[in-house]
Amino acid sequence: MKAVLFDLDNTLYPAERDLFSLIDVRINRYMEDVVAINPADVDGLRLRYWKDYGATLQGLILHHGIDPEDYLAYVHAVDVASRLSFDIELQQTLCNLCLPSYVFTNGSRCHVDRVVTALGIDGLFADVFDIRIADYQPKPNPDPYRQVLDELSLSGDQCIMVEDQLQNLHMAKQFGMKTVLIVAAQSVTQEYSYVDAQLTRPAEIGELLDEWLGVS
Repeated sequence: MKAVLFDLDNTLYPAERDLFSLIDVRINRYMEDVVAINPADVDGLRLRYWKDYGATLQGLILHHGIDPEDYLAYVHAVDVASRLSFDIELQQTLCNLCLPSYVFTNGSRCHVDRVVTALGIDGLFADVFDIRIADYQPKPNPDPYRQVLDELSLSGDQCIMVEDQLQNLHMAKQFGMKTVLIVAAQSVTQEYSYVDAQLTRPAEIGELLDEWLGVS
């Protein structure tokens, strides 16, 4: 193992912080006010684009010709600090991790910067791979995974993917990655053939890696 790839939203911080609800409002507003989509059609289109392309953004690019950079700047202009605060335990875990860590997200770099700053873990990642890594194609499309591996000059079996979304871990496993699902403690979990471990918090990754790597 040579690298740990962390998803961002609802992985590096708990889903109950509900940060995405702020982004969700901005996506709807963008579709209504900027793209001039009928408000009654927004929810249906978002669901369709998510099913077809993995993200609203790709649908808006392909069917409405929007500028993806304008979209990313608009939807991520939220008050991150109102929902997130320093996570000292995660900070210590990342500082002591035996492998380099990277952020691999469907969000934008500016959103990553705001989140990691709010969590007090800025400067602790070797690099960030955002939605731009494969021409705005999101996980779980395979191209972003290929591009990340190319950037790192690594094979899938040299990487660990830490995620809250099962479909993204399923694709990671197809590339040979070790997979870790972040799931709320109160959730009823089941075994998935493509999930190697389940954790309730990303700060627990240190002990798991030591176990996998045989570090004593």
